[in-house]
Amino acid sequence: MKRETAWKIFAGEYNDSTYEIKGEGEMTPSYVITPLGAKVNRLFVIGVLTDVEKISEAGELVRAHISDPTGVFTLYSGEYQKDVTDILLNIEVPTFVAIVGKSRTYIPEEGTFLVSIRPERIVEVDADIRDKWILETCKNTKERIEAVFEAMKMEDSNIYQLKKLGYSQELSEGIFEALKNYGKIDLNKYIALIQESLQYLVPSKEIQSDLKTDDKKQEKIKKEKNTDIKKEEIKPEIEKVEDEKDIEIEKTILNIIKSLEGEDGAPWDLITEECEKKGIDDDSIEEALNSLMDKGLIYEPILGTIKTT
Repeated sequence: MKRETAWKIFAGEYNDSTYEIKGEGEMTPSYVITPLGAKVNRLFVIGVLTDVEKISEAGELVRAHISDPTGVFTLYSGEYQKDVTDILLNIEVPTFVAIVGKSRTYIPEEGTFLVSIRPERIVEVDADIRDKWILETCKNTKERIEAVFEAMKMEDSNIYQLKKLGYSQELSEGIFEALKNYGKIDLNKYIALIQESLQYLVPSKEIQSDLKTDDKKQEKIKKEKNTDIKKEEIKPEIEKVEDEKDIEIEKTILNIIKSLEGEDGAPWDLITEECEKKGIDDDSIEEALNSLMDKGLIYEPILGTIKTT
């Protein structure tokens, strides 16, 4: 199983989500499907951390909010994310932060669907990094708008047809699910979302765009002329922190496997138990094991047993 993409997505799109594909079994990921077809298991967001609140007496569970130009992300962090929780409890607000986290959903009653983020990593960043994230997220949102527009024009839209147009497997799958579950999507709303985000950065400049709005007409809206930022120019500090911590977790888990394995390997449940004793949560265990398998450092000789190479 490959490591899930950390989507760059605005709060305005993420919070509009009302559909989730639930994973079957502990090792199968769940996905929030946004109206523009983002198939979100993990997110990478940057914004202003506006508040942090303890919602348990001991302080092991906190709720926080991060604001971007389009809305507010809600975060919940607990004892299984102790490093992140400690940072949130000690960080000075307001401040710019970058977050990588897992998508989470909550349905308190029928007809109410709430999304949040369970943070995995958090670092403070500066306004320049925040602005570059906004530009990149505008570009990604524009691509999804165009893909949905193309899918809505098709008589019988399907994943194969979208992939033929050059869209990725995961985006094609997400758009197919979005059209099934959201019906006709108001693309003008998300075009306006991009426009507002760019105006937030450069309110005095004229912004132009040739995004298509619906199947009847093509509207001209404003878009910054200077948004063709190369991906290599955007190197958020959080990605460096994430890589370092992931490597450390992988080393720890590899050592655990070596200490537990006999001739037949190490049982999966014992590996998980030892990892949890060291404060590694289930999602991190799963991701690290998948990464170690991809690197050829471990394999699964029989189901439920892991062995080093």
